[in-house]
Amino acid sequence: MVYLAEFVGTAILTLLGCGVVAGVTLPRSKAAGGGWIVVTFGWGLAVAMAVYTVGQYSGAHINPAVTLGMASIGELPWSLVPGYFAAQIAGGCFGSVVVYLSYLPHWRDTDDAGAKLGVFSTIPAVRSIPANFITEVVGTFMLIFGILGINANMNPLGASGDGTLADLFGTGVAPLLVGFLVLAIGLSLGGPTGYAINPARDLGPRIAHQLLPIPGKGGSDWSYAWVPIVAPLLGGVLAAQTFVLLGFAV
Repeated sequence: MVYLAEFVGTAILTLLGCGVVAGVTLPRSKAAGGGWIVVTFGWGLAVAMAVYTVGQYSGAHINPAVTLGMASIGELPWSLVPGYFAAQIAGGCFGSVVVYLSYLPHWRDTDDAGAKLGVFSTIPAVRSIPANFITEVVGTFMLIFGILGINANMNPLGASGDGTLADLFGTGVAPLLVGFLVLAIGLSLGGPTGYAINPARDLGPRIAHQLLPIPGKGGSDWSYAWVPIVAPLLGGVLAAQTFVLLGFAV
C-alpha cells in the first residue's frame, strides 16, 4: 500500500505541477503568459493536494529527497527506500504522460523545443553547474527542514488524542502548510534552476519526454539531469541531519 500511495501521490504532484507549467508556457493555452506566480502557486497546491490524498497511507514523501532524509535519521526503514524511490519515479513519469495527453493538440502548435522540455523537466536560467547544484541543495534543504519543523509543531496537537478542534485543525492544515512552503521556495529560490527540489519530479517527467512522440521536442538534456537528482538528495540528508543535530524534535 505504501508504494501504491507514493506512486499515486507523485503522479498527482506532476499532473498538477507539470500541468500548470504547460498551461502557462504553451502559447495556445488559455493560461499562456500567466507567469512565475501562477507556476509557483500551481506547484505549491499540487504538493498540498498530493499530501492530502496519500499522506495517511505512506506519509506522502512523494520525493526521494524526503525519503532519503527520513531514512538517514531513522524515521523510515532503509528496506523501504528502494521501493519508495521506484514508486515515486514511476508516478512522476505517469503524471507527466497524463499532462501530455491533456495538452495533446498543443505540442504541434508550439515551436519552442525548450518550452516543451520545460513542461516536463527543469532547465536552469543561467547554465552554471556548480551554481545550479548549490541552488538545488539549498532549496531542498529548506524543503526538508521546513517539513520536519511543520511536523514537529503538529505533533503536540495530535498527541493529546482528545479529539479537540485543535487536533483536527493541526492535522488538516499541515499538508497546506507544506504547499505554502513549496510556494515560498519557488518564489525565493526557484528562479535560477526552476527548483526541482525533487528527483522524481524531474527524472520521471524527463523519461516521459524522452519516450513520448512529442512533435519537434528536441533533446531531453540528459547532461544536466544529474543535477536535479544528486543535489536534492544531498540537500535532503543535510537538512534532516542538521535538524536532529540542533536538537529539534522530529
